[in-house]
Amino acid sequence: MSRIGRKPINIPAGVEVKVDGSCVTVKGAKGTLTQKFSSNMNIAVEGTEIIVTRPNDDKENRALHGLTRTLIANMIVGVTEEFKKELEVNGVGYRVQKQGKDLVMNLGFSHNVVVSETEDVKIDVLPGNKIVIHGTDKQKVGQFAADVRSKRAPEPYKGKGIKYSDEVIRRKEGKTGKGK
Repeated sequence: MSRIGRKPINIPAGVEVKVDGSCVTVKGAKGTLTQKFSSNMNIAVEGTEIIVTRPNDDKENRALHGLTRTLIANMIVGVTEEFKKELEVNGVGYRVQKQGKDLVMNLGFSHNVVVSETEDVKIDVLPGNKIVIHGTDKQKVGQFAADVRSKRAPEPYKGKGIKYSDEVIRRKEGKTGKGK
């Protein structure tokens, strides 16, 4: 049995979970998330817990068991607390500012890079060239953060670019660092 899949998911107060066949809808204070899962997984709400079971030990069902449970747990966390990713912009002359719903970044190109927030993902800019991306859907927040980071990924020589706040950039020596 899957160790993760066997764990029941606690439903906190203020969260409403509705299971309609293989479709799960979670409604909370921060928003509503709906996701369709494999019809092989049995999802049941029992009191204040959600229990995910699998019909047999086929390889596909074993793979989906823990995944389904984790995705539902992430939906509940998303509608109660929201997920967030923090990015830092490093480099001389690199600046970030928010104009309305747009994130305007000066990243050393001949033009400004503009990224607009969506209805699912919101952007905040903090002093010190920090960007905070937050939303209810973990996958959308992570993908949006990766898209913003890809506008100017950090380079290994000077460390200039956009990086995650907890990311460590491995630095390289330049040409003069070569031993003789």
